[in-house]
Amino acid sequence: MVKQDKKSARLMLVATPIGNACDISKRALKVLSQAEVVLAEDTRRAGLLFKRLGIESKGFVSLFEHNEDKRVDQVLQSLAQGQNVALISDAGTPLVSDPGYRLVAACREAGYTVSPIPGPCAATAALSASGLPPHPFTFLGFLPRKTSDKKKLFETYGPVPATLVLFERKDRLLKSLRTAFEVLGPRELCIARELTKEHEQFIQGRLDDLSGLDIPLLGEFTVVIGPPRACGATSGDEVSAILEQEARGGGKPREIVRRVLEKTTGWTSKALYEVLKNQEKNLEPREKH
Repeated sequence: MVKQDKKSARLMLVATPIGNACDISKRALKVLSQAEVVLAEDTRRAGLLFKRLGIESKGFVSLFEHNEDKRVDQVLQSLAQGQNVALISDAGTPLVSDPGYRLVAACREAGYTVSPIPGPCAATAALSASGLPPHPFTFLGFLPRKTSDKKKLFETYGPVPATLVLFERKDRLLKSLRTAFEVLGPRELCIARELTKEHEQFIQGRLDDLSGLDIPLLGEFTVVIGPPRACGATSGDEVSAILEQEARGGGKPREIVRRVLEKTTGWTSKALYEVLKNQEKNLEPREKH
């Protein structure tokens, strides 16, 4: 049975600007001004934000990935004392690729109201202006650091007929996009940077052509990758024929699949590996009995 929210104090998840300070809502300003406790991912940045917004500075309490569990009891105690608590991230909507999930679950379990104060979100802002299909979409958050983990993630969500939205840092962007191409194939692409700021930029392209990205890239990026296209997808028979032709040209399976990806549409590297594996299996000589 789901517990009903009966207690007066509440946890409020307040969306803050992702770049342009004017994007803060009147409701968010009111909530942040009146909250007795403000949880912040980075208390220093929170202080600067409050200064920009003209809100009286508060004694912030830090809440980040590695101390969230320790903060739960402290927040529950504050709520038990009737204090309203606001949670903000460094920018955007809390919990969207930011800490706070365990806290929200604990507050709900304890019977406290959890209220979202909606506002800016980099993922939906980039998606809405990307020019790529907006729904359905799957949000992947920040990509893992290891290439092997990135491949597993793309292999899991690659077959899903949805637009993919993710975050990536400047020093890993190009390498991550090459990994995405290796797994997902030649899909449409939009990279958003400096969202809502003066130098906001949307870079359109394709995973199979990253030449236009050989420019200095700064900051963190919101990447939107289009869905696999059902229309015009290369048929299974055509794929088999192309694989056979490329296999005769020699090379490791990885190299063969990469070449085939460049000549086909609607196929992931994982699917091509399976077809290639079956082809090789059928070519194996049968044992004599």
